[in-house]
Amino acid sequence: MRHWINYHMIAFFMGFLLDLVLGDPYYLPHPIRLIGKLIEGAEKVLRGMGIRGKDSKEDSNGRAFRQGIGLVLIVIISVVAVTFFLLFMANWLHPVLGVVVECIMTYQILAVKCLKVESMKVYQCLKNGNLEQARKAVSMIVGRDTKHLDEEGVAKAAIETVAENTSDGVIAPMLYLAVGGPVLGFLYKAVNTMDSMIGYKNEKYLYFGRSAAKLDDFVNFFPARISACLMITASFLAGRQFSGKGAWTIYKRDRKKHTSPNSGQTEAICAGALSIQLAGDASYFGKTVKKPHIGDAVRGVEYEDIKRANHLMYITAWLCEVLCLLVMYAIVMSSAHP
Repeated sequence: MRHWINYHMIAFFMGFLLDLVLGDPYYLPHPIRLIGKLIEGAEKVLRGMGIRGKDSKEDSNGRAFRQGIGLVLIVIISVVAVTFFLLFMANWLHPVLGVVVECIMTYQILAVKCLKVESMKVYQCLKNGNLEQARKAVSMIVGRDTKHLDEEGVAKAAIETVAENTSDGVIAPMLYLAVGGPVLGFLYKAVNTMDSMIGYKNEKYLYFGRSAAKLDDFVNFFPARISACLMITASFLAGRQFSGKGAWTIYKRDRKKHTSPNSGQTEAICAGALSIQLAGDASYFGKTVKKPHIGDAVRGVEYEDIKRANHLMYITAWLCEVLCLLVMYAIVMSSAHP
């Protein structure tokens, strides 16, 4: 156990550093894209197995829900089995190879630099005064309709994505990696990817994607709240442009205003730390969805806030990395001196 944690600590830290340096280059194959292909293929097969003919709406909805459960099981079992097999074989061949493979997998699971790079594309377009390109750039990282957003709307969408994904794309996978290595890390990413692809509350996925959406809410419940604690701490450490007191105040007041039980945690903190107002009504698939605002409009949202949100995200990520390593080290030391 002690040796495994030692190796795990090395891979955990090196994978984090690799992510900060390399990000997610488009020219390199990525396992999350493979998981996406698996989800698409499984959906096509399962929907094709539906009963033909005239069904009642209740029968059709029930079948879609069962098919969705089937997809969740297929994806999770496949991802866990492949990850475990690759790690087992690597460690069986040599412990050093096992560390290398785990390091690479850790790097692929985390998304710190990727989140920054994609959101900063929006920042650069807005800074250059190219609103049309900014809309296109932000459409790559959000699920809402973006073609009619003004400059502030585009900036808000990017900031909200950075805030929400500080938990979903950075802290949550980091925590699962720390506890269970890449096996648990990829299991989390599989659930999160399913939610992003089929977890919509529209006619097509309301029933088919419900199990994936609920499972994503479940696996993110504790990580979202740990992310909130870390981000509040980061707000006090980030500098004069950030308000730690504001982050705490808005978090207490607005964290439950989001339709998701988890997304509002970090979004409220980001709004409070930057003294801006986020959320509000948004358009999805051509339909306007009414949403309450999060935060106070102490000042208007500006494109520089995208950079500030990323700064907050980076500090939060480092806090989590250091905390996880300290916990692992404490476990190693306690096992060495029973």
